[in-house]
Amino acid sequence: MGNMMHAKSRVNGVVAGLLLGILMASMDNTIVATAMGTIVADLGGLQHFIWVTSAYMIASVAGMPIFGKLSDMYGRKAFYITGLTLFILGSILCGFSQSMVELSISRAIQGLGGGALMPIAFTIIFDIFPPEKRGKMSALFGAVFGLSSVCGPLLGAFITDYFDWRWIFFINLPLGILSFFFIWRFYHESLERTRQKIDWLGAGLLVTSIVSLMFALELGGKEIAWNSPMIYGLFAAFAILLGFFLYVESRVPQPIISLKLFKIRLFAASQGIGFLYGSVFVVATVFIPLFVQAVFGGSATNSGLILMPMMLGVVAGSQTSGRLVMFASYRRIMMGSGALLLTGILLLGTLSVDTSRWFVTLFMVITGMGMGMSFPLLSMSSIEGLDIRQRGAANSAVAFFRMIGMTLGITIFGTIQNHLMMNDLGQVLTRIQGVDGEISPQALLQPEVRQHIPPQVLEQMSQAFADSIATVFQWSLIPISLAIVLIFLMGKRRLVVQKPASKEAVTKAPEPVGGEG
Repeated sequence: MGNMMHAKSRVNGVVAGLLLGILMASMDNTIVATAMGTIVADLGGLQHFIWVTSAYMIASVAGMPIFGKLSDMYGRKAFYITGLTLFILGSILCGFSQSMVELSISRAIQGLGGGALMPIAFTIIFDIFPPEKRGKMSALFGAVFGLSSVCGPLLGAFITDYFDWRWIFFINLPLGILSFFFIWRFYHESLERTRQKIDWLGAGLLVTSIVSLMFALELGGKEIAWNSPMIYGLFAAFAILLGFFLYVESRVPQPIISLKLFKIRLFAASQGIGFLYGSVFVVATVFIPLFVQAVFGGSATNSGLILMPMMLGVVAGSQTSGRLVMFASYRRIMMGSGALLLTGILLLGTLSVDTSRWFVTLFMVITGMGMGMSFPLLSMSSIEGLDIRQRGAANSAVAFFRMIGMTLGITIFGTIQNHLMMNDLGQVLTRIQGVDGEISPQALLQPEVRQHIPPQVLEQMSQAFADSIATVFQWSLIPISLAIVLIFLMGKRRLVVQKPASKEAVTKAPEPVGGEG
């Protein structure tokens, strides 16, 4: 009995440490976004502010598959703690930054740590819990992610209003230190190691190819024109480096991302669905708050409250699918997810200035439930049937492709929305005589400016803004439809429940050994 209680306390300690780490990492970006105006006002460097977010994303995406593979080779604990250390160090440096350039570099360090935390945390959960409990635990972690998306903007607004913006970074220290303590104290791995060769060439090619792509997407249409030689060069570099990466990975004994995994139908379909879902999720989280602010009024600081119905839907969806996985196949549950997401986005595609706030709330809940159901399911389906030595790389792949999808989604759909809005706005201002043609659509998002816009101009500007966002949601039906096709290709596989291992092995990670990764 004593050993059982001790084992349970160790498991609880590990879960607490992982939850704190995920809460810290997932909440950080939303906090920073809310405080960005205050940061720019203090540090200056408006022309560089985009890199505060971009540097984090580029480093995070580049690090995910590398850390996932290293955790397979040398153990989860060391690289989860490495990620925590980098994140905490980056947070400290962010808090002491004296310029936008310093802050961007520090955010890159943070992002590198974040790229290790999220995928390795889920892999540890799959290591220490038997299959029948993974759904509930994945749903719990998905709920933390959803709630952090709501609390982050509110906490960011509170800190910047009543304290100093630097505390949005310093607040990570107690969370990170607690997570560090729990994992260091309660998570025990096998001390056995085998000599393995790291695929440094593949890692280098992957990082440089992804960095080239991310730079092109982050700079294109913002700081540099899409048709500039630099953007073309970055896309070309991405394609060439990716080609070399795939060539190398097909020939080395220990690849960073084993191409053999993509021969498994369930794994390959899960990555494609994650990529497509990511592109839609970011559209909803970015454009719904903009629609609400532009049409109903309000400030950016309550963006967390605006998205709360959708995030509650995400939590409900995560909890539901985490329990259903014991009774149905991955494909059947994901069909429910796809149906809800398709319905939600279809409804969001009907948005106009006449849509009531209650209907917007309902549309958000449906969309959130559809998206939330995918979070635990795709992580679980990606590792189904895989050897224990492949879980880290497989789990990192899910997060990696979802992040790439989000980046591409906001770039493509953001460009579409901006083009439609500026065209419609130009026509509106041309039709109305005596109106300053330089009125910016940003005025709709600023309550103090909005109240000075003539009513007829405000109404037509709001309509143009709403129409552009509704059209973007209609365009986003394309990736959802493609995702539904991939859902049908997942096959009939379901969670395989195995007999539990010995009790003392419950809190031990797998012994890292060699073999195909």
